[in-house]
Amino acid sequence: MYIARTIAELLEHLRAYRRPAFVPTMGNLHDGHLDLVRRAKPLGDATVASIFVNRLQFLPHEDFDTYPRTWDSDCEKLRAAGCDVLFAPDEKALYPEPQTCKVHPDPVLSDILEGHFRPGFFIGVCTVVMKLFSCVQPGTAMFGKKDYQQLMIIRHMVRQFALPIEIVGVETLRAADGLALSSRNGYLSERERAEAVQLSKALQGMDEAVRSGERDLDAIETRAMDALRERGWQPDYLVLRRRSDLQAPSPGDPLVALAAARLGATRLIDNLEIEAPT
Repeated sequence: MYIARTIAELLEHLRAYRRPAFVPTMGNLHDGHLDLVRRAKPLGDATVASIFVNRLQFLPHEDFDTYPRTWDSDCEKLRAAGCDVLFAPDEKALYPEPQTCKVHPDPVLSDILEGHFRPGFFIGVCTVVMKLFSCVQPGTAMFGKKDYQQLMIIRHMVRQFALPIEIVGVETLRAADGLALSSRNGYLSERERAEAVQLSKALQGMDEAVRSGERDLDAIETRAMDALRERGWQPDYLVLRRRSDLQAPSPGDPLVALAAARLGATRLIDNLEIEAPT
């Protein structure tokens, strides 16, 4: 696996390839990231991963300084997964001057849900992804569906800028008990880890209610929120939205259930696609 630390090194190495498949990450890798790498392998003539903890997408009170950096382990895992190239710039390499030009995604998509509770988050995400796309120039890029809103926003950005990149959304990888794999799961205590599965169970309960024919989506959402609060969670949202654009659904629309909630000091997100009954 070739490791590039600067944009110049990356571009020089990738000159030999026509259509890289790209997996952007912030490191602290788990099996969900590695699944993206493995799925990328047949989609390009080189598999490129990046590790960059992007300051622009962290709010002032969030965990940028303490976000786990697990370099040796990450490199070992990427090599085992068959990654060909790792782009691992430091901040000076990727942001050699203050990043005053930023990508502002469509607020209809970006100012709701995560964007409401983390203002500016998706500006940081889109800006770094656009810059990474410019560096790697991939034909395909892989994103996990656990970050469903992010996937929708990246797809919209690629369409709006006519980027010649296919965005592939990959199903969420889960632990045996159903918990979505996440780098932040490592923050959970043993007791919290056992409780964390309740977030995916809440989404499953919403799914079951919709599939059984219940029509009052507001009541389904309220019931799920109240159930988590009773267990000591601090939910930001548990909502049912139209899958295509995350707006309020009409009867018969394919749905996605989205959740974000804090368990102790750890904020977890998850989602579940639902087929609404006709």
